[in-house]
This record gives sequence, structure tokens and C-alpha cells, in this order.
Amino acid sequence: MNWLLFALAFWIAAWAANAVLANSRWRNSKVVRVAIPALFGLTLIMLWEGIVRGFGVSPVILPAPSDVAQTFANSTDILWQDFRQTVLKGALSGFAIGVLAAFFTAILIDRSVFLTKGLLPIGNFVAALPIVGIAPILVSWFGFDWQSKAAVVVVMVFFPILVNTVQGLRETDAMQRDLMRTYAATYFDTLVKLRLPAALPFVFNGLKIATTLALIGAIVAEYFGSPTRGMGFRISTGVGSLSIDLVWAEIAVAAMAGTAFYGLVAWIERRATFWHPSHRQT
Repeated sequence: MNWLLFALAFWIAAWAANAVLANSRWRNSKVVRVAIPALFGLTLIMLWEGIVRGFGVSPVILPAPSDVAQTFANSTDILWQDFRQTVLKGALSGFAIGVLAAFFTAILIDRSVFLTKGLLPIGNFVAALPIVGIAPILVSWFGFDWQSKAAVVVVMVFFPILVNTVQGLRETDAMQRDLMRTYAATYFDTLVKLRLPAALPFVFNGLKIATTLALIGAIVAEYFGSPTRGMGFRISTGVGSLSIDLVWAEIAVAAMAGTAFYGLVAWIERRATFWHPSHRQT
């Protein structure tokens, strides 16, 4: 029970500290903007530790964060191997292929009324298909290695990026396009110099959605067939062998990888769309 009391005391103190930081005159500084969510996350971990230790929860049901951290430190070789298989091979390769395919398809749709009327409704239909239904099919087509996981990721990221890119290409108004025509600009001149820059906020919205979908797709696909490595494989076998601390260690790696991937795309977005009102400094 001492652990639980300590966790509650830490939670109250952290809550008060966060309230002070959020209302201070430095609340808009970068340090405070990072410190507030970091302190909140640390509070949740301490509360988790206190509840598990205080109530004597079995590690088979929910391991303590300290046990997960110890397993993480003792299993770095396994975690790195799984990270390479799932993230670097499956998720990133599928993400890259899906992004390029969606981008060039969006250009074709923009040039063709037939594709606009015919492909986009089909895209909405395919995007609604459950991953647990298409993943086994793609695994049977492409095999048990990372190629099948990349194929699942391509299916998951293709249509969110496609829809956002097509919408972004339509953001310029008629007056802007008429002005480009008065300058004798070709379609590709207008595309590169006017329409693609205007579409960038929409494109990056699709990319940020796709970062999370890519990792989820690669992990879920490994449930339906994988070599003896990969995050999805390790989570599945870990649950079966009651190695729940290793499962949580894999979840932590996936969470950190997904956060880093999303943060990288958001950082590139801020640099590429600095002119957009949402990124202007007040």
C-alpha cells in the first residue's frame, strides 16, 4: 500500500506542477511545451507502478513499468531484430511504395474525369475493408517475409494519401489558374508552381495519418504469417507463453517508433509549409 500512497502523492504534486507551468508566463516556450506532456506521462507511469505494486496485481495480467523496463534492457537484441523486420523492412518500405503510388495516381485522377468518377468511389470502398480480412490474402500471395507486410501497408496508406492529395490539388481557385494561363503556363508549370504548393497541407495530413496506419498494418499482418522475428510475431507468441512483460516491451518500441515517425513527418511539414497560417508564428 506504500507504493499506492507514493503514486497518489506523486500524481497530486505533478498535477500541481503542471497547473503552474500551464498558467505561467513561460507557457509558450519550447521547454514548457515539452515539459508538460513529459511530466504528465511520467505521472501515468508512476500511477501504474503504484497500482500494480499496491494491489499486488499479477504480472501475467499487468506487469509493472519497472519490470517492463528491466525486460526491455535485457532483450535489446530481440527488440532490435524485431524493429528491423517490422519497421525498417515492412512498414517503411510499404509506406514509401504507397506514398509514391498514391501521389502519381492523384495526378492521373486530376487529369482524367473518368478516373475521378470511377476510381475514387472504389477507393473509398477498399479503404473500408477490414485489415484482418485482407492481411491473410496478401500473406498468401506474397509469402511470410516482409514483402507481404509491405503489401498490407501499401493498401492501408494508399487511399488516405490519395484522397487528401486529390482534395489538395483542387484548392486553388479559378482566378489563380486563369492568372497562370495568362502567363502561358503549361499544365505541369501550373501543377509544380501553384497547385502542388497549395496542396501540401493536405498531402501532409494524409502522410501523418499514414504514419500510424503503416506501423499498425505491418504489426497486424505478422499475426497471419511471419518468420521467427517481428513485433507482431513476438507479441503473438509472447501472449501465448504468458511473457506479458516482453509484450509490453514490444508495445513500447512500437509506440516510440510511431511517435518518432510522426514527429519526423510533422517536422518536415513545418519546414515545407512555413507559409501556411497554421505554422506562422504569432
